[in-house]
Amino acid sequence: MKLTHLNGMGALVTGASSGVGRLLALRLAAAGARVGLVARRREVLEAVANEIAECGGEAHPIVCDVADVKQVATAAAEAQDVLGGVDLLVNNAGYGHHRTFLDWDVEDMERMMRVNYLGALYLTKALLPAMVARGRGWLVFMASVAGRIAPPEESAYAASKFALVGLAESLSIEVERRGVHVLTVCPGAIRTPFFGAADLARLPPVARRQMIEPEVVVDATLEALARGRREVTVPRGIGLAYVVRALAPGFTRRQVRRTTLDALRGEHIRQGRDRTGP
Repeated sequence: MKLTHLNGMGALVTGASSGVGRLLALRLAAAGARVGLVARRREVLEAVANEIAECGGEAHPIVCDVADVKQVATAAAEAQDVLGGVDLLVNNAGYGHHRTFLDWDVEDMERMMRVNYLGALYLTKALLPAMVARGRGWLVFMASVAGRIAPPEESAYAASKFALVGLAESLSIEVERRGVHVLTVCPGAIRTPFFGAADLARLPPVARRQMIEPEVVVDATLEALARGRREVTVPRGIGLAYVVRALAPGFTRRQVRRTTLDALRGEHIRQGRDRTGP
């Protein structure tokens, strides 16, 4: 189902304090939507809401840790009230790290699953019934290429995004005939505060070179909604890797290893030589 206009609609965006979430909120408000801004830091949300208001838009900060099911229930009720109903839910909240499974703290791995996957599940569960009852609604799941092809040193993150992709795909089939459209967005590495200095240092060289700007993801998401697409990969060229993986999984595995672990190891060796001399 195509989203042909946003004027007067209620839109709820999680992870709206920065990066893709913030830009999406700004664009949705500029198009006439009443926007609910969800994140944990009230002062940052209020700054985004003020930015939207200065441009003539309407935005409502809603403080919530999406990993907490009770907070999500309260936030969903507040969003329904202040927005007059939620027509569009963008499940964007998430975070990640780059480290080996053996070095990864279990508590952080568990929280990553709660934020990246269960947070989207909680909000969707809370807001979907009203969409079905109205016979109209749009759900966006901000997943990742890592939710389709798992890279090394992202095991917990990839697991959360694989789960999100599976949830969205199954849900799409269930509810599309009831008037609710589901869009899954799978971006590559995005140049946002998502990546700290330590994470950037562990990214393979090819990943750093191919990082995309958040505006590219926002444009692709809004275009996909307007066209009624069910899934979009950004940049689109990466989508070819899904076909290759299905037809030649062994080749894909070798390529992923070559462009990640082997490339990163080679870079570290070169850096060591540069520091110590020939």
